[in-house]
Amino acid sequence: MLTMAARTLRAVVSAHVVAIVGQPVFAGVYLTGDFDGLRWHAIGADVVTSIGYLQVIVAIVVWVRLRQAWPFLATTGVVAAETVQYFAGLDGVLWLHIPLGVMTVVALVVLFIAVWSRPLPRREARDA
Repeated sequence: MLTMAARTLRAVVSAHVVAIVGQPVFAGVYLTGDFDGLRWHAIGADVVTSIGYLQVIVAIVVWVRLRQAWPFLATTGVVAAETVQYFAGLDGVLWLHIPLGVMTVVALVVLFIAVWSRPLPRREARDA
């Protein structure tokens, strides 16, 4: 049986994946000449980034409650890359923004698979 922390992590990671998968779609809409696509891409970037920071908080709870550090470490890596990618996009540094965006989407999908396929059992605290 999954704990509330594990279920919450799965839910947040799932929402994060859904949000981030929309980003290349919005960018593609913009690149086809629909300038509203850029506005949707910017809104999507804010949503993806916000969910990422929420995921960090949930991953901390998982670490503390379930004694599982790997979700926090993986989430921190993904969110750090997202943050760099976000500011690269704002600054128009497309040589960094686009490849880092692709790598971030892939990393988050891998994290999604790990969170849904690996068990997150409650570990008992060791007595010192």
